Amino acid sequence: MIRNFYLLLTTLLLASSISWAQTERLPQLYRTDFKDITANNTVTVTSYKKQGIQYVYAGGFGNIDVYTISKEGKLTAVSNHELYKQKGPARGMVADNIGGTDFLFVANKHGNAIETFKILENGALTRVSITEDTPQTHLGTAITLEVVHMKKSTYLFVGGLEETPGLSCFRILGNGTLTHVQSIKDTNKIYTDGIIGMFTHRINGKTFLYTSGFQDNGVSSFKIAENGHFKNINNISDNDTDRYLTGAYPVNGVQLGSNYYVIVGHRHHKYYKRGGFIKKTDFVYHGDAVSVFKVDKNGALVPHSTLKDNKNTLLQGQTRIEIIEVKNKEAIIAIGTRDDASIQLCKLTEDGQLQPLNYLETGFSIYYGLNALTINNQHFLVAGSNRFDLKKVVAYKVAPENKEREGKVLRHIVNLKFKESSSQKEIDEALAVFENLKNKIPSIAKMEWGLNDSTEGHSKGFHYCFTLTFNASDGREIYLFHKDHLALIPKIAPLLDDILVMDYWTTE
Repeated sequence: MIRNFYLLLTTLLLASSISWAQTERLPQLYRTDFKDITANNTVTVTSYKKQGIQYVYAGGFGNIDVYTISKEGKLTAVSNHELYKQKGPARGMVADNIGGTDFLFVANKHGNAIETFKILENGALTRVSITEDTPQTHLGTAITLEVVHMKKSTYLFVGGLEETPGLSCFRILGNGTLTHVQSIKDTNKIYTDGIIGMFTHRINGKTFLYTSGFQDNGVSSFKIAENGHFKNINNISDNDTDRYLTGAYPVNGVQLGSNYYVIVGHRHHKYYKRGGFIKKTDFVYHGDAVSVFKVDKNGALVPHSTLKDNKNTLLQGQTRIEIIEVKNKEAIIAIGTRDDASIQLCKLTEDGQLQPLNYLETGFSIYYGLNALTINNQHFLVAGSNRFDLKKVVAYKVAPENKEREGKVLRHIVNLKFKESSSQKEIDEALAVFENLKNKIPSIAKMEWGLNDSTEGHSKGFHYCFTLTFNASDGREIYLFHKDHLALIPKIAPLLDDILVMDYWTTE
């Protein structure tokens, strides 16, 4: 009797867990805002919380733009700051508190220098030091930065891509200046040629640094001593079986339970067309995937699992990996892609398996410019557009799927009011260009438009109405940031007195 009771209870609990899994709403991305930048494009995005306010820093060619981001995901411009020699782009950026002062450290890629900015009370920046490349360091074409806090001192690790690549460590002083500690040159044994990603794990009181070697097609592990000196532990190269490291690019990591993982993405060399840029041209393309490595007791990386790209994922040209949330021994991560122009959401389980969840086609490629942040327990991603014709930074909320939208289409309504000074010829030409977008942007499922025929007197002077239909949120994103849509705006804007845009979901 008791045995039957326990069997019944087990069955009920199992059925309950299955039902919960089947009804669990997966995370989805919802755009909350976008803003113009003053730089030529957005290369890197980072964030920092100061006095309860969340600031976003978007770095590109020549400039860094500063914004606040609200709990609703709305961006507000604060300031912009010129980079050293008006160079850049601001390829690597990291903000941290050093001895009670908030700093932003910036890798000025083509300025061959590391810039230190003090973060002011309103989030704006003031430069306090510049550390230029020397024959002893590896700051030429500086790309990646990692702040490492030890017991008595804090250090800045720098990686880059140059003729004499390597890895460097600097001690960060209380005023933000840097003093050189150690540099090692790249060799054929370690993978520090083109360090585009770095991550630090602290395990049992020991600190380990992991780097990606873009040109080396591999990853390396280092142990960091209290004085900032570091030594190589192990190195893993690409192969055509259980890892994908050709063009090793973003690196991140997470602890799940008692397991430590390092997650590595890659932008395969096949995606680069520039002659002479890729040093090792005998690579073999065997697909795209994200590689997961487990950290052993000595801090070394061990190949563990891969998530291969397929028809249900968008993983071509991975350039940034961000940890969104760690909960119940699972991590939700975001993978920004340059070639698929998307953000792929995945789950990493405690046993180190990556599972795809959802993705959003952003409508623009992401080139290292992706940052995860949390405000009042709400998760956000801020992405930068790697396009000189777009010049935008975009905020997304990460929230459960809206089941009410299933089986529905998205209507995008655009109402236009032309100036009295606009000639009919100019209006007709503008309308023709607008209508032709349906032939240039495949994500527009349907378009219809017409001249206002209402006689109720409540049209507020609007003359024409366009109705665009998209089958998914991705369609709207692709349309919004499509080059042909962007090219239309400066042509039609001078003719308009006003514009009204509304979107809604409905059944077809």
